Amino acid sequence: MQKTPDKEWDQIWVGANIATMAAGAGPYGSIENAALAVKGERIAWIGPAEEGRSVAAAQNLPVQDARGLWMTPGLIDCHTHLVYGGNRVEEFEKRLCGVSYEAIARAGGGIQSTVQATRTASREQLHASAAVRAKRLMSEGVTTIEVKSGYGLELAAERRMLEVARDLAAELPVSVKKTFLGLHALPREFAADRQDFVAQVSGPWLESLAAAGLVDAVDAFCENIAFSLPETERLLQAAAQLGLPAHVHAGQLTDMGAAELAAKWGALSADHLEYLSAAGAHSLAAAGTVAVLLPAAYFTLRQTTPPPVGLLREAGAALAIATDCNPGSSPCTSILLALNMACTLFGLTPEEALSGVTRQAARALGALDDIGTLEVGKRADVAFWRIERPAELCYGMGANPCVDVLYRGALRAH
Repeated sequence: MQKTPDKEWDQIWVGANIATMAAGAGPYGSIENAALAVKGERIAWIGPAEEGRSVAAAQNLPVQDARGLWMTPGLIDCHTHLVYGGNRVEEFEKRLCGVSYEAIARAGGGIQSTVQATRTASREQLHASAAVRAKRLMSEGVTTIEVKSGYGLELAAERRMLEVARDLAAELPVSVKKTFLGLHALPREFAADRQDFVAQVSGPWLESLAAAGLVDAVDAFCENIAFSLPETERLLQAAAQLGLPAHVHAGQLTDMGAAELAAKWGALSADHLEYLSAAGAHSLAAAGTVAVLLPAAYFTLRQTTPPPVGLLREAGAALAIATDCNPGSSPCTSILLALNMACTLFGLTPEEALSGVTRQAARALGALDDIGTLEVGKRADVAFWRIERPAELCYGMGANPCVDVLYRGALRAH
């Protein structure tokens, strides 16, 4: 008996408007009245709706009618601190009464209070709370989340946080990138010997966590209340020796030259960047280091110096957007709100903002070859939206027009 040939496609959606977000493909990479076919976990074909119907009929493949919905790449939250214990609502109240973020940190609050809560939380508790936050992001079409450690500041607790991040990816359909934020704050037990802490983080801690497969990248908070340029560089150098990429928290409160340091080491991204010189912007662009803007943190801290978007545009730097979900400066689990804030607070166009949570966010994670645009061969991570035009994703505040999500070619369970 002759073997029946394999079908060219497994699934097809017809009658959609598709914002591919592919570079150089016109505004939003839009294709109206289109079709998208999937084979396994990959996009197999994108083209006109009628051609899709014809090929599907020839394969005897059922057609799923998208009924005019918009399809975009699955959204990517490329900077979060999703795993942590407790909350910092008390500090939120203090800031509203006039106490600065820096003053709270120097008084032993801020990150240190979350460190204490995270160290005492069980792995099960950390997992339960992080899963709630992840599902909120997923409800808005997020298919990839970067998750940083950094609230343990001891090896066992850092390992526990990264294990929880790994477990979330195993339990949920969302993809997770794990980042070891080893230099986030100086723990109290190292107050008298910060160089020993930097040596531990950059040496045995990083080596142990990387050997366990828990580290996709490293990060450091390079700031006057955190770690210096030489201290940050030590971690970046150690990561490079292990073949690990890096991110850098840069320019949130001051311009110390952290952006230039990130560029020097070819970091995937430099994040925050409220304080950034023209030289810093040009160094990021030259190195291909993505500028990740975090408008929810800017909003929560009531900052008044926005990132110099004009300088970054002029330099040709790639701009990404993320929630910075964390308990202190950005208790935000809405990527759509971050899009709106990027436009209203930082002056991005809706197309720039949407690119910032798709194509450029993928670039910031070193994953643009796999995700971030809807193109043949890429992973079938797709969000479906009941909207009239892509800019609507940046327009609504509190609205969630996401009606379905494909994770690796599989529709999410309802």
